[in-house]
Amino acid sequence: MKVMAQVAMVMNLDKCIGCHTCSVTCKQTWTNRDGVEYVWFNNVETRPGVGYPRGYQDQDRWHGGWELDRKGRLRLRSGGRLRRLAHLFANPDLPTLDDYYEPATYDFDTLVTAPADESRIPVARPKSALTGEPMTISAGPNWDDDLGGSQVHAAADPVLAAMTEQVKLSFEDTFMFHLPRICEHCLNPACVSACPSSAMYKRVEDGIVLVDQDACRGWRMCVSACPYKKVYLNHRTGKAEKCTFCFPRIEAGLPTVCAETCVGRLRYLGLVLYDADRVAEAAAVTDPADLLAAQRSVFLDPEDPQVRAAAREAGIAEDWIDAARRSPVWALISRYQVALPLHPEYRTLPMVWYVPPLSPVLEATGARGGDETSADDVFHTITDLRIPMEYLAGLFTAGDTDTVAGVLMRLAAMRTHMRNRSVDGSVDTGLLDRIGMTADEVEAMYRLLAIAKMDDRYVVPAAHTEQAAELASWTSGCSLDGPGGPGMTATATRGGVVPLTLQRRRPR
Repeated sequence: MKVMAQVAMVMNLDKCIGCHTCSVTCKQTWTNRDGVEYVWFNNVETRPGVGYPRGYQDQDRWHGGWELDRKGRLRLRSGGRLRRLAHLFANPDLPTLDDYYEPATYDFDTLVTAPADESRIPVARPKSALTGEPMTISAGPNWDDDLGGSQVHAAADPVLAAMTEQVKLSFEDTFMFHLPRICEHCLNPACVSACPSSAMYKRVEDGIVLVDQDACRGWRMCVSACPYKKVYLNHRTGKAEKCTFCFPRIEAGLPTVCAETCVGRLRYLGLVLYDADRVAEAAAVTDPADLLAAQRSVFLDPEDPQVRAAAREAGIAEDWIDAARRSPVWALISRYQVALPLHPEYRTLPMVWYVPPLSPVLEATGARGGDETSADDVFHTITDLRIPMEYLAGLFTAGDTDTVAGVLMRLAAMRTHMRNRSVDGSVDTGLLDRIGMTADEVEAMYRLLAIAKMDDRYVVPAAHTEQAAELASWTSGCSLDGPGGPGMTATATRGGVVPLTLQRRRPR
């Protein structure tokens, strides 16, 4: 057993209101500069919809993630080394700007300099942020917001396309929800394996996946290999860029920008301990429906004395082990088992998980004449209503509707239990037995999902390193402050010493 620590995130989709505050604050922090005008490290999609970039989930087109060969071994869907070498200069699996969107700005000077004329009202017309030429805005990173234009766009959703004709015709009237997305910082990242220059790497100390800007040669194989399309090309520097999980903040024990500014308080941050020796085995299970259980089996119980002893032996600090024990991410993924990964069938073992939305089920219960506060009525709706179940299963469980139903039943039972406790103080033991949880467990899950304070939602220990003095003396600021973006500043080190945050540590 090789114990390693991973910073991970869980998002409660029932709380997302689609305000895009997370996207805007991330944009202002990381990609508010030339070369990445079209890039959103964090974006919020409306489901059903085509997403950003358009149709990124269609791996028959993009060949992202992993697959099993005839012998059951993992291989990149984008091909082996020879295929990647043959397509270094003409990669057929790259999204174009049209698959993202052409970023626009407005000619605001017209509003300021236009002469006073009551017969003509000045108008700020859109122009391309790339060419400066006038343009008509026809796409954007959240173009499907609130099912806008769903007759045209939602029908092209790859998950929806795999469902029955009846579902396609009635799905629009069933439900919609918002899906925030960032880089998954996977345990088995396809982008890292596909990079010809080894510029992509996964940090040993916290599992964050980063790009070494000095090593990157702009081959763009990482863009093709990422099934979530969360690696981008800076067209000005020719380098790959991606979500950094706000690692300077994480190292200081602070939450990511998207998490701290989230209006709905739907994001949870914490440490997960896992067995690195079992990652490849978990990613290579034959049945895609077994991938969720396989990934959960990789995670280690921080309450287990043997696990804590192995973590200490692996050099993990004591306060990190304690943080893993208090981790809300571990609780939602493994203790309560209400969080699910996004597209586990890509076999990357993603580390950004989601609590699926219960609201569509409650709405459907009321529409069918049921009582939304009755667990029996909600359970009956979950069992019979196959339309949203199939869609949620297509997103989070590789098509396994039973697992999604189990999660929704736990969430519905939690609401019913807390309502009974608030109204008359009663406890329905039969209800708790049906979901396999005790009253204390349900109430603890409720406190975490509904009323948890910041210290409970974000359990991120500060970095430990013998090079703390070097980190403290690093006064040149974030590399984004210089022209060209991350790592492209003229003076990258102080005294020839690379700070820890820019190093690639290797396992001891």
